[in-house]
Amino acid sequence: MRESKEKEAVIPSFKFKELKVYNSTEYLWDNVKKYRQVFDRFETAYVYTELSLFNKRFDVEDWTLHVTLKCFNTDDSGRTEMCCLNIEKEVSRFDHLVLIREGWGNQKKGSIWKSGTYCWEAYVDGHRIGSKYFYVIEPERNLSEEGDPEPDERGNIADKYLKLNSVRLYEGPYDDLPAEDRVYLKAFSSQETRYVYLEVEFQNLQPERDWYLELFTKFHNQARDLKGQVSRLTHVRKGEETVRLAAGWGSAAPNLWQPDQYVADLVFLDSLLASVPFVVGDEAQEGTPQVYLPDSPRPVQLGPAEDGNETFEHIMSGLDDLIGLQEVKQQVRDHAIYIQFLQLRQKRGFEMDTGIDVHAVFSGNPGTGKTTVARMMGKLYKKMGLLTSGHTVIADRVDLVGEYIGQTAPKTREVIESARGGVLFIDEAYSLARSNDDGKDFGREVIEILVKEMSNGPGDMAVIVAGYTEEMNRFLDSNTGLKSRFKHYYEFRNFLPQELSLIADYAARRLGVKFTLEAKALVDETITQAFRSRDRTFGNARYVHDLVEKAKVQMALRIMRKDDTGESLSDEYLSTIEVGDVMGIHPLVERARPLIPVNEALLAATLEELDALVGMENVKAQLHELVSLVRYYRQTGQDVLNAFHLHTVLVGNPGTGKTTIARILATLYNALGVLERGHIVETDRQGLVAGYVGQTAEKTAKVIENALGGVLFIDEAYALTQNSTGQRGDFGDEAIQTLLKRMEDQRGQFFVCVAGYPDNMESFLKANPGLSSRFDKILRFEDYSPEQLIEISERMFRQRKAQVSPPARQHLRDYLTFLHKYRDAYFGNARTVRQLVDDVIRRHDLRQAAETGRPKRSAKPRIAKADVEHLLLDTRALSIQRKSIGF
Repeated sequence: MRESKEKEAVIPSFKFKELKVYNSTEYLWDNVKKYRQVFDRFETAYVYTELSLFNKRFDVEDWTLHVTLKCFNTDDSGRTEMCCLNIEKEVSRFDHLVLIREGWGNQKKGSIWKSGTYCWEAYVDGHRIGSKYFYVIEPERNLSEEGDPEPDERGNIADKYLKLNSVRLYEGPYDDLPAEDRVYLKAFSSQETRYVYLEVEFQNLQPERDWYLELFTKFHNQARDLKGQVSRLTHVRKGEETVRLAAGWGSAAPNLWQPDQYVADLVFLDSLLASVPFVVGDEAQEGTPQVYLPDSPRPVQLGPAEDGNETFEHIMSGLDDLIGLQEVKQQVRDHAIYIQFLQLRQKRGFEMDTGIDVHAVFSGNPGTGKTTVARMMGKLYKKMGLLTSGHTVIADRVDLVGEYIGQTAPKTREVIESARGGVLFIDEAYSLARSNDDGKDFGREVIEILVKEMSNGPGDMAVIVAGYTEEMNRFLDSNTGLKSRFKHYYEFRNFLPQELSLIADYAARRLGVKFTLEAKALVDETITQAFRSRDRTFGNARYVHDLVEKAKVQMALRIMRKDDTGESLSDEYLSTIEVGDVMGIHPLVERARPLIPVNEALLAATLEELDALVGMENVKAQLHELVSLVRYYRQTGQDVLNAFHLHTVLVGNPGTGKTTIARILATLYNALGVLERGHIVETDRQGLVAGYVGQTAEKTAKVIENALGGVLFIDEAYALTQNSTGQRGDFGDEAIQTLLKRMEDQRGQFFVCVAGYPDNMESFLKANPGLSSRFDKILRFEDYSPEQLIEISERMFRQRKAQVSPPARQHLRDYLTFLHKYRDAYFGNARTVRQLVDDVIRRHDLRQAAETGRPKRSAKPRIAKADVEHLLLDTRALSIQRKSIGF
């Protein structure tokens, strides 16, 4: 007892939540402050900190909190303590959140806080629990003899640091998009918009010094309710002429942005820089938004020069600047010159037999520049007068095909109209024609609409379809009129190793890094090896960009291990990738296995849980043998993971405990130290197989990644081979191939359990030669006997705290024996028992509700014979009763 009290005494009374900084005590709604991290020296008298703690004694007792708040100036010479504040606070048991606000400074602005880096730290009982950095900046300005800014220097202080040059909006995922892939919008689609980003560019008005820019972007709806807020803290370095930032808010899932009129406010140093209105409606619109500046009633457009100012040669030179793609470049240039020739003939009065063909087919592997060239062709067609806007709308099957009858046509026409005046780029277009015998697929309806549009539609649109070469040939053959509508075919070949090397240099410049000679040589070697072992999924430029970005991450890890602040390091050192960084991407040595000791307590508890299960004696015996075998291998120093794979097949009828045993297996492997994490990822065919070519392998790989370090449980695994008899259009075999490869390549990093009914699982294991050899163990689950079914029902009633009267118990015993005698292939075993128990308790509750007396709230359910009499021991009513069980 005494020991338990001592343990309770050391349990902390709080949990740290946050430490914030502010300098204005102005009251705001819900008692929040104007939190920020950057302050102007001559606008700051006091700097406050707000410490927030979760009260772990909430609703229990009052207690006393002793806090010390310290502020430090962290300059190049070290840390200088500015102040030390000791606070004692009585915490009420009614406060779930504890707030402590204190500050330091002087009434005279600019006298205490000089330009520099500062840090508030919070201590409880001598232990630091949190810290928060903030920055005081100071512009170059005229000062009086007392050190104050001259009167004519006062006003909007933000105007001393920067000037807004341009604002553009775009939609994207959480991790943002590369600048070259951004499509700028002035209106957004409510069905498709995830994150709304603002791309802003400022002119740096303080280029002669380093300073910090903290930009707040606040999104308001039409009622001026704050929908979301994001802040970006950027170190503006000496000599930078312009500052570019991208800030966005939203959700990874669409439908967060409801149709409405919104405003995004840009705020710096508590000063409004600009307000950017935008609309979320039925469809997205490309363009530059209007911007309202402070004290200006009329909106302005702040954006880079429009593409319409580009000359024909400027556009063509941009195409020529692309790395590689020599054949494509020459084709595009020849096509453009021929269009100029036809336009010249038109001006001279020559009669034109047909219009100018602008539709094209792009075929090639991923990352070969198809999307980039499509956008350039849009600009080119606009410059030549063939298109009115030249923008590019990118769509795929998901954007065009509806889920139900009648949805596809309006969905496709909406996409077509959004591309009117520009280029409609359909990626992976072959997915619109899955198979010749798939009558339920609506992709063919999209093809028919496209053919009609390209034949006699209003025009002012170029259709470019793209995808793998082989699949695109099948796609063009899927409709008799489709091939004749495309006159231009562009083959995007894989980049050569020397071209990929140049792309790596470009990617490094874009990421602000450079390679040492040794590092660049290793990058080139890595690229060459990837090129030699490439397949149709080789990412080309995407692969190289990813490689350089991973090298940058390794560089950052190396630097921060040596100096976690990086303040004393040169810019050259902070941007140079060394050979070790490239080697760190793919370690040359085999990954060491973690030495995880056996968790005896967890092992004993898991085996106890296993032994407590009803029936399954053969399964229990095999699992006990497995535990003994793993222990033996570990004690003798043998490699457990290479001795056997531990991949398992669970075979049995419904409700025989397959899923339960799979979860126990994961826990057993965890307790034995075989698996790093010991979790279980449960999935089925729907979680592994996608709708069209190329997506199934990626979808399966993601599920496997989630299962690494644990167990992947695939229920009804035979569904992956249900169409393996030759029918086209099914991709279950693709999932199996991906699974088999990862089971071999990542042996010991995860284990696979597949489960299903006996006959189906036998066909599943025979469907692929590699399946049966990958699984070491088959656990067979027999149907429960009548006695076991009765025991399971009694356990379930006890779990529901229900008492069963002797007559009702006898009737249930007779009925379960009857069910077992006349069971068929669909008999659910324990699952049927659970449904039966739920049904009996529901009927008991209905009977109680019909009685006049008011039952006691704490009374346990008492099952009478009347609650089970509907369970008839009659084979004629058996199928009907089975369907009614569970209501």
